[in-house]
Amino acid sequence: MKTLFDDKTRAEVVARINKLDEQSKAQWGKMTVYQMIKHCVKWEDMLLGKTTYKQSLLGRIVGKFALKDMMKDEPLKHNLPTVPSFKVNGDGNVAATKKEWLNLISEHNGKTPVGFIHPFFGLLTAEQAGQMAYKHIDHHLRQFNQ
Repeated sequence: MKTLFDDKTRAEVVARINKLDEQSKAQWGKMTVYQMIKHCVKWEDMLLGKTTYKQSLLGRIVGKFALKDMMKDEPLKHNLPTVPSFKVNGDGNVAATKKEWLNLISEHNGKTPVGFIHPFFGLLTAEQAGQMAYKHIDHHLRQFNQ
């Protein structure tokens, strides 16, 4: 399975992100392109350990079971619920926010991968974190036809 911690995979993701612009429209869901990019910035901040979250009560009950399903080697399903901490409302500067996202992704170059606590799934190993990060980005890029 692909992982964001792999240089070749990161290059692929960066090329796809670079195709996004203000005119990009979602194929499903309610997010605008700005909201999706900002949502992914928040996710990347978590992956890099810049923002931390506690696991929700519901996550503690069913998170590990849901994680097992999410880690299958297939794209994420459409219209999955968004963790409240990652919801973005309003509008913003697509180009500036995209640049912020790309800068965060570049921070993985030469960095030792680590795990983190996801607010729903709980503790992810470094391997799970890299794979889930790729799946999450891939999901949203597919959402915007990239």
